[in-house]
This record gives sequence, C-alpha cells and structure tokens, in this order.
Amino acid sequence: MEALREHLGLDRMSLLAHSAGANLAALYASRHPERVGMLALITPSVMAVGVTISGEDRRETARLRRHEPWFPAAYAALEAIIAGQGTPDSWQAVAPFFYGSWDRAAQAHRAAEDEQRNPEAARIFAADGAFDPDATRTALARFVAPVLLLAGEVDVAAPPRAMAEFAALFPEAHLVVQPGAGHFPWLDDGDRFGATTGAFLG
Repeated sequence: MEALREHLGLDRMSLLAHSAGANLAALYASRHPERVGMLALITPSVMAVGVTISGEDRRETARLRRHEPWFPAAYAALEAIIAGQGTPDSWQAVAPFFYGSWDRAAQAHRAAEDEQRNPEAARIFAADGAFDPDATRTALARFVAPVLLLAGEVDVAAPPRAMAEFAALFPEAHLVVQPGAGHFPWLDDGDRFGATTGAFLG
C-alpha cells in the first residue's frame, strides 16, 4: 500500500476497506498514520486487532433471522461451526446469514465468490504470527484521523457488538450499523451504503 501511495504521488490518502482487507488497512494506518486522511472500515475482519467474536454474539445476530424459511438448517450449521465441527457443507449452509436478503442477487454473489477465493492464500494470510494485535491496538489508540466503522445489523461475520469494540480502539471513530444489512451492505441497500460512506469520505 505504501508503494502504491508513492507511485500515485499522494502525500495522504483516504482508505476504504472491507472484511479481510480491513486488516491490511488497519495495519497500514498503525504504521503510517500520517499518510491516512480518513479510514472507512466496512464490516471488517478483526484478526489484526484481536477483538474476540463469541459464539453467542454470532447466535444472537443469527436469531434475528429466525423467521426466514432457510433459518433452521442454516442455524444448525452455524452451531456446528461454533462448536468446531463445521464441514464444507456447513459453510455452504450458513451462506444466507452473510446477506440481508437471501434472494437471487445474494445467491449469485455467493456462487461467484467461490470462484474468486484462493484457499492457499487465505491460509497464509491468517497464519500464526501474521498479526500482532497488541502492537496494532496500541498504535491505533494514537491514530487521530476520522474513522468510519460500518457494521451490518444481521452480519454474523462481524456482529455489531464486536464492531463497537473495534470502533472503540480509535480516538475518533464513528460506528454506523446499517439496518437489515449483512456482510455486504452495498448489496443489501446500495443507496443507504453510498450515502453513509459518501458523506464520510466526501
């Protein structure tokens, strides 16, 4: 990221990062705070900062969807994953929990994601020693640029309670929970997502 900033000739840049990419953005902000004007973290992963997402956090968020027709099978699969007994079929079954609406658009998005994943790269990305959460948290406590942390109300991957804890690591963070949104809030309500991020970055 620093090489890209230099290549573009920017003194400072604003960053918007989603999910696992938010780990990289948090690391960059911790190491080069003077280079970041604003930081927008969208349903971020928490590996870089060591926030714990409990099984109960995930269950509580999942139960908001208990009236959905797919809920029983998806919730049983989620329980298996939380218990450390998840299988590839379990991960397929919980897919609806990542979206605010399990409609054709969400299903097409999920199917395309399978083709875009690199399992070997994912294992390396999260390997032991890849992150130093204590050091990153200490550095982010001194990061004074504005931060937007956008959570999805029904996102089991990044539940709002854990996102509030993440936001509290920064001196100047604003937490927004997008109603009815899952892990991909721009798919669930693009207008609301665009208005929120645009107002922050604009």
